[in-house]
Amino acid sequence: MKKFWFLSVFVFALIMVACSSSDDGGVTVDNFDREAMLENLADNIIVPAYQNFSSDMSAFKTAASNFTTTTNETNLVALREAWLSAFVSWQSISMFEIGMAEAISYRNFMNVYPVNTANIESNISSGMYDLSSINLQDEQGFGAVDYLINGIADSDANIVAVFADVSNGDTYKSYLTDIVDRMDALTSQVVTDWTTNYRDTFVNNSGSSATSSVDRIVNDFIFHYEKHLRAGKIGIPAGVFSGTPLEDRVEGFYKGDISKMLFNANLDALQDFFNGEHFSSSATGQSLKTYLDFLNTIKEGEDLSTLINNQFNVARTTATNLSNDFSEQVRTNNSLMLNTYDELQKNVVLIKVDMLQAISVNVDFVDADGD
Repeated sequence: MKKFWFLSVFVFALIMVACSSSDDGGVTVDNFDREAMLENLADNIIVPAYQNFSSDMSAFKTAASNFTTTTNETNLVALREAWLSAFVSWQSISMFEIGMAEAISYRNFMNVYPVNTANIESNISSGMYDLSSINLQDEQGFGAVDYLINGIADSDANIVAVFADVSNGDTYKSYLTDIVDRMDALTSQVVTDWTTNYRDTFVNNSGSSATSSVDRIVNDFIFHYEKHLRAGKIGIPAGVFSGTPLEDRVEGFYKGDISKMLFNANLDALQDFFNGEHFSSSATGQSLKTYLDFLNTIKEGEDLSTLINNQFNVARTTATNLSNDFSEQVRTNNSLMLNTYDELQKNVVLIKVDMLQAISVNVDFVDADGD
């Protein structure tokens, strides 16, 4: 009789555990309003940031057209300014590799660096290239434009001379135009999808399975922080994974003095996303921060959300000592880059381990820092 009673209690316990799990993912469900968080992320952060970037891309495209039509130093400077404005705006949306952006490998076509300048020159010379090929991702995007308008010659006058050359200038103009047109077209695809279809799909998929919007966007956020901010912008050029500083692996290499600006813009965007801060506004809504606070997530006697925000701020403060040109920084005092990397790394533990455990989300990507 005792054996039967113990067996009955055990079976009942198993049933209760099963009933407390999510039907769509097997993860314990809490009462936090995930849909409200997704609404805030979509309507007040993601879509406005994309629309702002799309506007800057249009201005960039116009500046490129003006330069190829009237090739002079004034229009080169204007093109460079429009390129930089779009490049900074890009930092606010580059983490959102979801929906159409994921389907078309948007980020990889827009901002792979370093670019392959030998192949760029070969493309220009032959006129034979397919920018939709994944094999040409390092021959287009912001990095390729950086090379064409900043690194192709040693002065503005000489850069203009390349594009104005009677023999080869038109081929350089065509390549520049094709790159910028493709960047603008890809952006239009992503923005149109968000504003006509994907927004509702994203918000309504508020469950707790591995394919839910929360799980996927949180993984995108962490992946971008770890791989593109911490490693891409800081760790790789600092030689964390190679053992030797790689001064040519910085973002905006040919412009030379914007890598810190791009880093700060991306760091700010990531922290604002965590806090649910509206794009271009100090207002906030439901977010990963409010999710952690709702769950009363404590680590070492302090709110986990506070620890994460504090570490964002420490990393930002540490980075203030860096040169505007990260290439110069790794050549002259790489220890400051390594210090910044170390502070960024501390938040990887907080958001990738502690935060994910608290909100019952599993990592869906493989670590590959050494590649």
